[in-house]
Amino acid sequence: MNYARYLTAMSAAREPSAIRVLSEIVNRAPKSLISLAPGFPNPNTFPFKTASITLKNGKTIQFGEEMMKRALQYSPSAGIPELLTWLRQLQVQLHNPPTTHYPPSQGQMEICVTSGSQEGLSKVFEMLINPGDNVIVNEPVYSGTLQALQPMGCNIINVSSDEFGIIPDALKEILSKWTPEDSQDPEKNTPKFLYTVPNGNNPTGTSLTTERKEEIYKLARKYDFLIIEDDPYYFLQFSKSWAPTFLSMDVDGRVIRADSFSKVLSSGLRIGFLTGPKPFIERVVLHTQVSTLHPSTFTQLLVSELLHQWGEEGFLAHVARVIDFYRKQRDALLAAADKWLSDLAEWHVPAGGMFLWIKIKGISDTKQLIEEKAIKNQVLMVPGYAFFIDRSAPTPYFRASFSLASPEQMDVAFQRLAQLIKESL
Repeated sequence: MNYARYLTAMSAAREPSAIRVLSEIVNRAPKSLISLAPGFPNPNTFPFKTASITLKNGKTIQFGEEMMKRALQYSPSAGIPELLTWLRQLQVQLHNPPTTHYPPSQGQMEICVTSGSQEGLSKVFEMLINPGDNVIVNEPVYSGTLQALQPMGCNIINVSSDEFGIIPDALKEILSKWTPEDSQDPEKNTPKFLYTVPNGNNPTGTSLTTERKEEIYKLARKYDFLIIEDDPYYFLQFSKSWAPTFLSMDVDGRVIRADSFSKVLSSGLRIGFLTGPKPFIERVVLHTQVSTLHPSTFTQLLVSELLHQWGEEGFLAHVARVIDFYRKQRDALLAAADKWLSDLAEWHVPAGGMFLWIKIKGISDTKQLIEEKAIKNQVLMVPGYAFFIDRSAPTPYFRASFSLASPEQMDVAFQRLAQLIKESL
């Protein structure tokens, strides 16, 4: 693949930071090296000495004095080595990417740690999008993505979806405006990438089927566009069998995948990771070198120590417990919806994630109902317009989260909402 053709002029112009390169040499060097190069502050001046973190299983993670000095110091922009190694093994085990052993120039799989997946995605968008570029998303789409894309001046094209995600025939219809050969002509402005949340989509809770993913990937090959696989709810899939990922199908090296630990370890630690073709991941790391410098060393070490203590089997056992919790939460919200909203609204059962996407019957726009009336009645939800490209267009939808509220609170919330809907009809 010609990776250079996807890059913005700004991303293509990025050069390695000389100081960051020296810093990474220092991090790998033996103690015999006398370093007068990077401006690392002396850790003996830091006020923190040691730390002990107790896990729910009773075990602890200990940061002794030397570990603490490292945790509080600068670290490599791509991530600390031991965490990158663990994540690489995890991706190979879960997805077995065809690109794992490709040559670097041909899209060899690479990984970098990011300060949450949102930061990684923002850097990916900056790397790829010029004003006027065509990009494809499937509405309703995560509002954070829209807020990242819209100021960049790209043309956001919506592809229709249903309870099983993107409809491949709808994607074919969009792409039929071009020929496959047009992708080689910059003047034709063929779509640069498809962005999708394939599992437990926010806000709909839908998940793409294997068959649809295979059809979509074939279209990506035919029309030579990239796939940005934003998968923060991968570890919150409620079915026993998980569909293969786009990364697992990626024989060309055209998938950039964003993963997150926010939903299963901690949202506040801000640890995510990007997996994709080495030429792209290198560009993201160059951006990191001049923005955040690197993800937090402390939180990376904390997560790395936890993952190495657990091992992959322990991590996946924890994931299974988290899934069980959210499945019960989902079922509680569905029970409340069935009890109070069955005649007033309609919905699909979420296949994953944290959200129920509800369409109210007989009300064309939920904005006032959700933003004003519901709040006055002490119920907070998200009106549907937040997840559409045109936020001014009326929509009968709203999003309810089942992550935090108790089953009793869910029941009361939907009872109050039902009364408000009846009063509004």
